[in-house]
Amino acid sequence: MFVSYRVKVTGTVLGPVTLDRAWYHCAACGHGLALRDAELGAAGVSMPAGLAAMNDRAAAAVPFAQAASLLEDLAGIRLTARRSERAAEASGAAAAAAGRGRAALIAVRKLVPLSPSPVPDKLYIVIDGTGVPMTARKTAGREGKGDDGRARTREVKMAVFFTQDKLDKDGYPVRDRTSSSYIATFEPAAAFQQLVKAEGIRRGTDHVRQLTVIGDGAAWIWNLAAATFPEATHIVDLFHAREHLNSLTRALEFMLLDRKDEWLAARLEDLDYGCIDGIETAVRRYPLEGTKKDEVEKELGYFLNNAPRMRYHWFRSRGLFVGSGVVEAGCKAVIGQRLKQSGMHWTLNGADAIITLRCKQASSQWEAICNHRHNQTGAA
Repeated sequence: MFVSYRVKVTGTVLGPVTLDRAWYHCAACGHGLALRDAELGAAGVSMPAGLAAMNDRAAAAVPFAQAASLLEDLAGIRLTARRSERAAEASGAAAAAAGRGRAALIAVRKLVPLSPSPVPDKLYIVIDGTGVPMTARKTAGREGKGDDGRARTREVKMAVFFTQDKLDKDGYPVRDRTSSSYIATFEPAAAFQQLVKAEGIRRGTDHVRQLTVIGDGAAWIWNLAAATFPEATHIVDLFHAREHLNSLTRALEFMLLDRKDEWLAARLEDLDYGCIDGIETAVRRYPLEGTKKDEVEKELGYFLNNAPRMRYHWFRSRGLFVGSGVVEAGCKAVIGQRLKQSGMHWTLNGADAIITLRCKQASSQWEAICNHRHNQTGAA
């Protein structure tokens, strides 16, 4: 039943707009509604799609107060920092939920993405994790690395996908420009695995000639890789391996004395050729007991457990990357620059939402968010 015409003020990319629309009342349920709101995309939303997209872009790049200030300076649109935060986190949460839904369908082959065209020669999946500072409530009862044993961060897992078709003039692999896509989540490894599997299918794991997974020595990475991409070439990041070799040398320093540098240079050469047996033989020459033996065995175990993933000479002869720098840079640029600034403490949902927006932005998929059919309205 028509009641009257009522006014609603809504924000747009051109500033506030006043809508004068018919208001109806349902006698059966007692609720009121304006049919015109749905036609204009203003029903049940605090911010229209166009303005929300602008705010999302700004809030994903800088802290919320700065994002609101940017919108006012560049577009003359006034938002409070709190409104900018709520809108951006709502957009990010919606994008994350949609991504998880698509991933679940792709993983079980109920949704089949089109294969990439042209199909790249090599596809890489590089995986790592980093901590994001959390509010005390979100880390309560969790063990951490601090002196008091309390956690102050929560780990976000990240995977970067990129392709490679060429080598440079010196024979080193060159990452294809604009080929990187990023996914990240705070969810457990099993849920992350499904996201990685789905993104892999979307990026063409079923079609490429050479699929490669690169990571550090974390067991969860290689459990995920073995379960999801057993056919791929698995490579432990060479820089991490060299760090562990330096730690192994320091543990043996009291035995090596002034031959330490010579011994390390020889072991680095062993590592470059993937000769893990040579490293083990050189270590076993020194009889150890007690805590020193435990320390050396732990570092040596890193190499023995990862030996098939350390055939660096063979990997390089096939023109493959052997470093995980792209995901470490992603952890710093996509996550750290926005979420790990001084004094920041996040809720889990808020951090996950902003990370989702930043991953989409870094993946050159921003238009896919802004122009998604549920984010657009027809012409009035």
